[in-house]
Amino acid sequence: MRHRAYIGVGSNQGDKEANCRRAVREIGGMPQTRLRQVSSWFATEPWGAASSEWYVNGAVAVDTGLEPQTLLRHCQALEARMGRRPSPVRWADRVIDLDILFFDDMVLEEPGLTIPHPELHRRRFVLVPLCEIAPDLRHPRLDGDVRGLLARVDDDKRIREGTSPGGA
Repeated sequence: MRHRAYIGVGSNQGDKEANCRRAVREIGGMPQTRLRQVSSWFATEPWGAASSEWYVNGAVAVDTGLEPQTLLRHCQALEARMGRRPSPVRWADRVIDLDILFFDDMVLEEPGLTIPHPELHRRRFVLVPLCEIAPDLRHPRLDGDVRGLLARVDDDKRIREGTSPGGA
């Protein structure tokens, strides 16, 4: 069975856009997984107090035969291959950050994985690129689609227009 998943991609270390592009290529190379859409890349003000370094953020849609926990393990392995190290500091700088935002219309709460991502509706840096590729995607827990969530988000963090089409 094929599933549609949406993954947030971000980096605020090194060549940020190159890191994001590499992650997208490697996501597309995961077993039983095919890229469907890639957003533009957006320069985004950091969330939280742990960093002053701006991010590059985007979102991808994939079709996958993987189940959610397996997709998560592949994303975490990719982060590790790219040099991400565990940090005790929340929102610390990172070479790459991959978050499963949606997985079909699933609602899932398991250790280490909550779908939909529990903070996505509060974060402009997630909603802007996601709205570019899936504005009509409905949140299975909240009232509305991604476009509506973006219109209502209470987040004053700055975002610079897309740097280029995402792609790989």
